Amino acid sequence: MAQPASLETVPKDQRNLRACLLCSLVKTIDQFELHGCDNCEEYLHLKNNRTAVYDCTSSNFDGFVALMDPKDSWVAKWQRAGGFVKGCYAISVTGRLPPGVVRSIKQKGVIYRSRDTSQKS
Repeated sequence: MAQPASLETVPKDQRNLRACLLCSLVKTIDQFELHGCDNCEEYLHLKNNRTAVYDCTSSNFDGFVALMDPKDSWVAKWQRAGGFVKGCYAISVTGRLPPGVVRSIKQKGVIYRSRDTSQKS
C-alpha cells in the first residue's frame, strides 16, 4: 500500500522542499503540484497549478516537526496543527499568502495567521 505523499521520505536534495504558507506542511514542489496540500487544498488549489504552488508555499522555512498523532500531540497544539494530517511540518515559514488568497479564504471562514515566527503578526 502506498504511503500518503506527506509521509514519503525526505529527499536527499532538500532544495525542492517547500512549506505551505497556511498550514506549514512540508513537501517537494512536485508533491504539492501533483497532490496539492493535504490540509489546505480546498482553499489554495495547488494541485496541477505550479503558479499557485510558488505563490502559496515557501522554500524559506526553519526546522521540522514530524506529527504522527496530531490530535494528541502537545507539539501539534503548539504549532496550531491539531486538526491536520500526519506529516512533516515546518516550525516557522517565511512569507505571506498573496492578498487575493487571504481575501478568498477569509470569505470561506478561514482565519489566516502567518506562520512566520521571525516577525510579529
